[in-house]
Amino acid sequence: MLECIIVGIGGFLGSVCRYLIGLIPGKEGAFFPVRTFAINIVGAFVIGMIAALAAKNSVLNPKAVLFLKVGICGGFTTFSSFALETSDLLKSGHLSAAALYAVLSIVLGILAAFAGEAVAG
Repeated sequence: MLECIIVGIGGFLGSVCRYLIGLIPGKEGAFFPVRTFAINIVGAFVIGMIAALAAKNSVLNPKAVLFLKVGICGGFTTFSSFALETSDLLKSGHLSAAALYAVLSIVLGILAAFAGEAVAG
């Protein structure tokens, strides 16, 4: 139960950060979603750093790692988890699984968004 609270607090912080970054003024009608792109790339970089530090340093508290990886990074962007999982598959030599995971996640995610919009009208 404590782990759920830790993740929830981190998720709250990550979500609020994402929201605040989304408020940064940008060019109206821009064709490329720069803020979301930046959030995804920053989140992927940060979760990669946290994972590497946690793997190298067994002194890090597992609850702190959970707070940072699943909580803050997960609340900030789930893309960071997707990027880390794909990276882990590649590092472990599962190239086909990594490619399949990446392609299916992107293609089916986009199709699911279209389907959700269609169902909602």
